Amino acid sequence: LTITMGTIMAMSSSNWLMAWIGLELNMLAILPVISKPKTMRASEATTKYFLTQTIASAMMLLASTTNAWQTGNWDILELKNKFSTTIMTLSLTMKMGAAPIHFWLPEVLQGTTLQTALLITTWQKLAPITLMYMVSKNIQPIILVSLGILSMIIGGLGGVNQTQLRKTMAYSSINNLGWTIMIMAFSPNMAIMNIFIYIIMTTPIFLMMTSTSMKTLQNMSTTWTTSMTTTFSIALLMLSTSGLPPFTGFMPKMLILNELITQKLTMLATLAIMTSLISLFFYLRITYLIMMLTSPMTTPSLTKWRTQNQKSQLMTMMIPTALFIAHLIPAIPS
Repeated sequence: LTITMGTIMAMSSSNWLMAWIGLELNMLAILPVISKPKTMRASEATTKYFLTQTIASAMMLLASTTNAWQTGNWDILELKNKFSTTIMTLSLTMKMGAAPIHFWLPEVLQGTTLQTALLITTWQKLAPITLMYMVSKNIQPIILVSLGILSMIIGGLGGVNQTQLRKTMAYSSINNLGWTIMIMAFSPNMAIMNIFIYIIMTTPIFLMMTSTSMKTLQNMSTTWTTSMTTTFSIALLMLSTSGLPPFTGFMPKMLILNELITQKLTMLATLAIMTSLISLFFYLRITYLIMMLTSPMTTPSLTKWRTQNQKSQLMTMMIPTALFIAHLIPAIPS
């Protein structure tokens, strides 16, 4: 309840102090959720999350106070001071886990449960992105583009060497945030659409990982013994998240590239495509592991117990949406 209330307070406020209080409430409420497993890893993850969010909150308070001192205004839309906008942008990227202050995100996700990892990669990003959307007109485009491209490169390269699925999903999140932050400079509405589509695609992946207790690539290669439908759904969702047509993930990437080319930013669009190829590699590796190595044959990996697979109505509804919503592109006004 407090996590929800904190996020809604931060998203709906027009004053920096109220937004800051909302983010603080949200952060304090999620700490016991992260530390729920009562293990050393969970305690470490909670401490890392707390320290990074606290530093980000302090930077946010510094930026808003400096702006209020210069302009005499606490209004979110009146963030005019260049120093304040730069510090505020850095604090918001730190809050959501984008590069260059992204190091906490893979570690925190690895140290907590899959349900909490889902919460951190989806719901916890809404408030910082909304605040960035509100001040996007005042942020210098070069800052947003640099942070975006850096996040895309780090998100792609970081995920290549991972065998833990939670860390892979963390780098996938960093990569997607790169696209969101980059287009925020030119079309903030498209950035919001991109993050919502990412949430629609990530939620069923995490729900299926939870229902099959899937934590590593090795687990993934033997999931077919538990549920064939889940196995193929995860493979398709990975392709969708990578941005391959005709899946949902292709839609925001195509619209973002179209917007960049329309604004005569062909070099930036080319660079964005090149960085997305890096992340495509690790998505394809996961898909290959699932699709090519899962025929009924003897496997060197330990197979799971054939437990009763948990069915989730939310998961069942979200999988088709996360795969085939791309065909609505003609209906979206340009």
